[in-house]
This record gives sequence, structure tokens and C-alpha cells, in this order.
Amino acid sequence: MSDESRPSPAQTPVAAVIPAAGRGVRLGPGAPKALRALNGTPMLIHAVRALAASRHVSLVIVVAPADGAAEVKSLLDAHALPGGTPSGSWGSTDFLVVPGGDTRQESVRLGLDALPPEYGVVLVHDAARPLVPVDTVDAVIEAVRAGAPAVVPALPLADTVKEVEPAAGAGDPEPVLATPDRARLRAVQTPQGFDRAMLVRAHETVTDDVTDDASMVEQLGLTVVAVPGHEEAFKVTRPLDLVLAEAVLARRRLNDGF
Repeated sequence: MSDESRPSPAQTPVAAVIPAAGRGVRLGPGAPKALRALNGTPMLIHAVRALAASRHVSLVIVVAPADGAAEVKSLLDAHALPGGTPSGSWGSTDFLVVPGGDTRQESVRLGLDALPPEYGVVLVHDAARPLVPVDTVDAVIEAVRAGAPAVVPALPLADTVKEVEPAAGAGDPEPVLATPDRARLRAVQTPQGFDRAMLVRAHETVTDDVTDDASMVEQLGLTVVAVPGHEEAFKVTRPLDLVLAEAVLARRRLNDGF
């Protein structure tokens, strides 16, 4: 489909890609990070439900470990999120599971390759951010539909940040080089939202190893905008994060019956 004939982002349905093929070594040995239990339910299921809660998201593509796609499909099915043979649906949201690659970038690209052509807005969300509120998801989508090629949810930093010279050895002192102005810095979260054509172009063009998809769009010289993130959209990477996530869920159950 040419750019001239492609519907604008405001006119097209929204899909989400969740790369969940990583092993999550910082959480220790065991299951891949996305499959670790949080309140008895795998983090991946929490993340999928968080995106499916948006009335705008009509397709979620889960990019599973290459050797674990069948297990992920079974998980979706077991939690009333059918994902077998080869896709299913839950409410108004459809689901598809595809095998991932060796890197996060490769897994996102494989997820994009599986997107049907009618989806003009795409979200990329970390499976390790299982508690993102639906209002944050919707804010990202609305900003893309308003014309931004790339959107990230972000929070101001509470801590002072130092630029350092990396130590030669683990535990060695690191010389401080500068103290950036904290008022101009943000901690970026997901889901990140994109005009699909721009994200596909970024993945076709940028070969550097990057930590998020928005930075790939930046390398194309395009503007990335930030919308307010949420403190509950933190990334679960260490055992203490699991404790915090359990506390958030307990508070939700108490306050909202979640």
C-alpha cells in the first residue's frame, strides 16, 4: 500500500506487539521473565490484559521465545485469552502468538511482520511492565492518532543523575564527568506508540543495538514526543520489583476489586 493510499493513523485500528522472548537473567534462574508468576498469574498475562483493556486495541501480538510459542499459546488459552491454532480472541481483542528472535529488535520486527495490513498504529510494550494503567495506554494512542510519528510515556526523575566514566573493573570507583539538568530528563516507559509505516522504516534502516524502538525513530530524524507516564508502569527486572508489583496488585484489589 502506498503512503498516498494508506489511511491516516486516526482512521486505522490499533495493534500491540509484546516482545516476550527474553530470559530475564536479572530475576535469577527459572522460567523466562515474562512467564514468572505475579499474584499467581504470569506477568505476560497481566501485560496482555492491560493492553486489551483499551477500547482502541483490537489485536495483540505476543512474540514468544522461539522454543516456547506453544507454551505461551497454552497460557493465553488457560487464562481466557485464546492464542492457539494460531490465534484467538478475548472480548473485542484478537490475539496472535509468533516465535521471536535472538534480540529484542529482531523479535519486534517479527511481530511487525505478522501484522495484517489494516493496522496503521502499533504499540510496542514490554512484557515486564505488567501493571501499566489503561489511561496511559490510551494517552499514547491518542497522541499517535493526533499526528505524532512516535510517542513514549515518561516520568520526571526523582534522583539527581551523574554522567560517569565507566569503571575498568566491577566495583571500582567511577569518576563523575557531569551532572545533567534533571528538569530536562525523563525515565521512559512503555507502551511506546508509532505510526506503523515509520516504525517499519526504522526497523529496516537502523541496525545499531538500541534499548527501545523510539530511539530508532529518533535516528531517522523524526520527532518523538513524550506523554505523562505512570508510577505503576515500572519494569519488573529484579526480585524486589516483584515484591513491589505484588503490593500494587494488593492495593488494586483493596481499592478497586481488581
